[in-house]
Amino acid sequence: MDHFSLVCCETDIGGKAHRAIKDPVLLNDSRVLTNLLSTEDKYLPHTCYFNCVQTDIQPYMRKMVTEWMAEVCSEQRMEEEVFPLSVNYLDRFLCIRDIKRTRLQLLGAACMFLASKLKETTPISGEQLVMYTDNSITLEELTDMESQILHLLKWDLSAIVPNDFLDHVLHRMSYNKSILTAVKKQAQTFAALCATDSKFMMIPPSMIACAAIGTAFRNLNCESGTELMTLHAITGNDMDLIRGCVEQVEQTIRNCMSAYNQSQTPTKQDSHKQEQPTTPTDVREINIMAVDSVQKPVPVMY
Repeated sequence: MDHFSLVCCETDIGGKAHRAIKDPVLLNDSRVLTNLLSTEDKYLPHTCYFNCVQTDIQPYMRKMVTEWMAEVCSEQRMEEEVFPLSVNYLDRFLCIRDIKRTRLQLLGAACMFLASKLKETTPISGEQLVMYTDNSITLEELTDMESQILHLLKWDLSAIVPNDFLDHVLHRMSYNKSILTAVKKQAQTFAALCATDSKFMMIPPSMIACAAIGTAFRNLNCESGTELMTLHAITGNDMDLIRGCVEQVEQTIRNCMSAYNQSQTPTKQDSHKQEQPTTPTDVREINIMAVDSVQKPVPVMY
């Protein structure tokens, strides 16, 4: 009888869990990417709900709660897909049901609760999420909101997000491994940053992934001038639309950097106050899913 060696090729992720290596069979099979592209529109928000559904929620409120969600995901070292997936649930819910601004953080917490259960080996607990809201919600309210989300979304939680495209697209680009690793890391950051900006919420995930990759190549000064054409060939997205989305991503990054620099400038009024985080991360590090502070994320208060 032949003896088989069962090799488990896993990598340690921040000391929290182990992640298997990427499956080359899935990456090399074009049907996987084709299925992602043909299904992604199903999970997009179907309307800009600020204008026709929500009566009390404004874009700046969405930005506040999604930045808070990003900080929680960062501090808990959740899988990269948890944050964009939870934002997807939030947007799809807000397309259907009108809620008060005082319940927006509760909705965000419940969306993270569900996304963590779907993607994490060890999901975040309800008690932890209640703590992150500074006990402004109860565990009963959290589980009740979780049930409402499941009902309205019809339990269809396996949404497609920009992160799902990154490995498939980069695998088909002819660059050395070190460049692709750096590009992926920054592209994840830029895609997460887009999730906090409502102007990107109705853009297909594959387009955001392409724009994040294109922006990362520019930011790393390793572009050859053919990246947009390659991204078009791989995904079928219009090259002019990719270029326009890249410009929007770059503008969002500039706005984020400007806001961060302003928040770092002390004034006479707050020079003696304890500094609290106002953005998901230190954007100078260009890593939205990394924690540079042990301070607990501040709850969103309206």
